[in-house]
Amino acid sequence: MDRYSRTVAFLKVLLPLLALAILATVFLLSRTDGPNANIPFAEGDITERVRDQRITRPFFSGVTDKGEEITVDADAARPGTADRPGGADNIRATIKMTGGTSILLESDSGAIDPTGDVVMLTGDVRITSSTGLHVQTEALNAALSGVRADTPGRVTGTGPMGRFTAGRMEIGAKSDEEDVHMLFKDGVNLIYEPQKLKDN
Repeated sequence: MDRYSRTVAFLKVLLPLLALAILATVFLLSRTDGPNANIPFAEGDITERVRDQRITRPFFSGVTDKGEEITVDADAARPGTADRPGGADNIRATIKMTGGTSILLESDSGAIDPTGDVVMLTGDVRITSSTGLHVQTEALNAALSGVRADTPGRVTGTGPMGRFTAGRMEIGAKSDEEDVHMLFKDGVNLIYEPQKLKDN
């Protein structure tokens, strides 16, 4: 065997061994933190996280006896305490009816209470139906087990016929056999806009 071949054969053995030695040295010399190592959080961070516990992206979904699909989600939720009610940020609730129509409920804040069968929306509540109604109000209470909702106060909105205001609004059906409707009550005022009907 000539000198070149012997050198190549020698390097084939030496180089892998050298690489293994370097790798072992890296692991042996690396600093390992024990189980009691400090967690890299500032003291204020820890206090805030413990005090203001949050559930990120809570999600609830269900189907009513009639087959309507209800989904509710939020950006974050906070459990309630003895002196502070629970809450949620940026709540979205979607109700899909069996006939194909849907209603979207959105609000900046509120609370989700599955045990009480209610989601409470507060702060710039927006209601949008697939039939073209857009309603705004300050608060709305909706059931989780069925398509029932109501606003305790005034609503404003637009629809295919024009702009309107009302003292309050209810969402629901009078009986299991009837379709779900948005019912406006207590001093309804409509500004009729025929052009909207033509456009639609």
